[in-house]
Amino acid sequence: MVDRRRFGDLAYWTLVFGLGGLALLILVTPVVVILITSFTSEASLRFPPPDFSLRWYAELFDPSRSRHIHNAAMNTLTVATWSAGVAMVVATLAALWLHRNQGPLGRTADTLFMSPLVLPLLAFGLAALILISMLRERPSLFWLTAGHLVVVAPFVLRTTLASLSQLDQALLDSSKSLGASPFYTFRRVTLPIILPGIAAGTFLAFMASVDNVPVSLFLSSARTDMLPIRLWGMMESSLDVRVAAASGVLILAALVLLLLMERLAGLTRRLS
Repeated sequence: MVDRRRFGDLAYWTLVFGLGGLALLILVTPVVVILITSFTSEASLRFPPPDFSLRWYAELFDPSRSRHIHNAAMNTLTVATWSAGVAMVVATLAALWLHRNQGPLGRTADTLFMSPLVLPLLAFGLAALILISMLRERPSLFWLTAGHLVVVAPFVLRTTLASLSQLDQALLDSSKSLGASPFYTFRRVTLPIILPGIAAGTFLAFMASVDNVPVSLFLSSARTDMLPIRLWGMMESSLDVRVAAASGVLILAALVLLLLMERLAGLTRRLS
């Protein structure tokens, strides 16, 4: 009986680690391939590269040769910063309200706030474009930011609500009994406890905005070109190796930010 149980445990863990390793391999292999390809010395995308060179990184950072990429990257960073910043404020206020109102009205509002994660983003992008056309407005960074705000705010809301669920009500009652005002209690008690959750959600919102293609596809224009759309167009038209170099820069930046947020806010713990 004991040997049979040990065999079952061994088979279970072998299956779990085998499937986990396979999933990790599927996720990591394309990243490794694109990183290696970005160092090719050839004028086209080839793997494995015949020779290694920093040629395409130099091309990527050249202000005259890659100005269109730099403009698209600046637009992307501007939209991501504003949408994540506004989402941080709006979603935090919404989370505080939802934490205090957990009845039917609160649950309905929570469902509405989280609905952008369920709605297909292509459908939302098309609907946003139709709305802008009905308002007789043109695509701009303002409307791009508004569109991204809708789809990234749920990330901040969810991590903030998770942090609020760990807030001990006795701390708030003690602060109130000692004569502290609601704002003082929020600033000195509530905010320090939920701040890591807010930071983690804001980071996720920023990364989701940078990587957002469906909304940017409908709401961007020639003047408000976004980096994912620009790289996709370059890859379709000419298989430009600068796409691989730009991907390498994005992978490195995302890794550095991820490690930083893990150290400062415990990102993995906030998402678990």
